[in-house]
Amino acid sequence: MTSVGPAVDQQIFDPGDDPQLERLDRQFAGVGRLGVAFSGGVDSSVLLAAAVRKLGADRVIAILGVSPSLASSERAAAHEVARFIGAPVIEVETHEGDRPEYRANGADRCFFCKDELFTRIDDQLVAEHALDAVAYGENADDALRPDRPGATAATQHRVLRPLADAGLDKAAVRRLARAWQLPSADKPAAPCLASRIPHHQEVTPEKLQQVDQAEAGLRELGFTDFRVRHHGEIARIELPAADLVRAVTPPLSGDIRRTIQRAGFRYAAVDLGGMQSGAFTLTVLGQHHD
Repeated sequence: MTSVGPAVDQQIFDPGDDPQLERLDRQFAGVGRLGVAFSGGVDSSVLLAAAVRKLGADRVIAILGVSPSLASSERAAAHEVARFIGAPVIEVETHEGDRPEYRANGADRCFFCKDELFTRIDDQLVAEHALDAVAYGENADDALRPDRPGATAATQHRVLRPLADAGLDKAAVRRLARAWQLPSADKPAAPCLASRIPHHQEVTPEKLQQVDQAEAGLRELGFTDFRVRHHGEIARIELPAADLVRAVTPPLSGDIRRTIQRAGFRYAAVDLGGMQSGAFTLTVLGQHHD
């Protein structure tokens, strides 16, 4: 499957005026054709745009892994961003759910997910599309975090990380995304649906579907940044502090409860702790998380 749209203007930045972009450009040296592991998030979007800017749209493909752990809204949004950039999209069906280690949902779950994706890319796409390299959107901040086991899989498969190697942290990535007016420039982080299930509780397609449906419903109610954590009959909803009061105030509170129940949960609980990115993994790793 492909999507085509207006490419990023290659003249927006002169590398001589932007040292970080110049460093990023250097990461593509010697690469003829590049595959970008693409999710539609801001990191992979900037990576894809930078690659198209430097190499040309005819020498870059965006590779989107599709499985039950990918929210339907994220799949559609990824195609929208790639269309804006002008890069073709190749969808690869991944089967991480067939791996017992992934379903077991330990703190290393992301390793098996990324290993599955990069294995599929190696087996199906590298030769078919004559790719010289594959890259993914780890930034310099991600490289310092202890809760990113997927980075180990990237290393084992020799996947490039141009953003991190160029020293671009999240703030720098956002700055480039806004300068290029990418649709994902201000998009909140959106980890895969499996991250909503506590570690050591089995990941199943049914649980992933419940979370996907519940989050789609909250999006329709006007929420933009949130998580629905799966705790059996209970959906624990994490929201930014600014959204907490209105979420528990009628009539919206009733709408939330009905939305959650339609997704198959019995109870809807709003967590007063607010958003807690990476909380499950950091807790398992024994690191304090506020």
